[in-house]
Amino acid sequence: MSGLVSRLALVPRHAAARAARLPSRIPVFIRTVATTTRGLQSLTRYNKTTDWQKKLTPEQYVVTRERGTEVPFSGIYLNHSEVGMYHCVCCEAPLFSSEAKYDSGTGWPAFKEAHGTWERDESHASIIRRPDNSLGSAGTEVLCKNCDSHLGHVFDDGPDPTGQRFCINSVALAFKPRENNTPDTEEQEKHRN
Repeated sequence: MSGLVSRLALVPRHAAARAARLPSRIPVFIRTVATTTRGLQSLTRYNKTTDWQKKLTPEQYVVTRERGTEVPFSGIYLNHSEVGMYHCVCCEAPLFSSEAKYDSGTGWPAFKEAHGTWERDESHASIIRRPDNSLGSAGTEVLCKNCDSHLGHVFDDGPDPTGQRFCINSVALAFKPRENNTPDTEEQEKHRN
């Protein structure tokens, strides 16, 4: 079966009778609507030939490319407290700062806001939001803006000041520690004298 589904609009009988009285030089068009089987267009900048199954582990592939979810309380970054940046496991785009991470008690790493967010403006962040009803109720999916990988979901029950809880799968993240920018002891002694 092809990836396209065509739908035709039905024309009521009285409209068909009216169309029969129209002059023959006015064409009547029937427009077909083509959609993908998922119904969602990809926002990815990666071309279709990227072989994600070769690049990712099986668990990473299921979560990021097939919109899966890791088992709660199993992720490597759930209790992670090192200072640095959490990046997309697929494209390495910076997503969340460790400074925005907190313990939500839900079983997944939680963040107050995405990296690059200014107040409520996420235009400079590397994430996008998309409506998602797969959880049984209306929710909001979080995707990487750069490669369209599924990261997790965002909820409106987070801490102040944002009130947001980005509930993100650990397997969708790659952590990079912040480089230590403190001067070595010899330089510290020079500045003291």
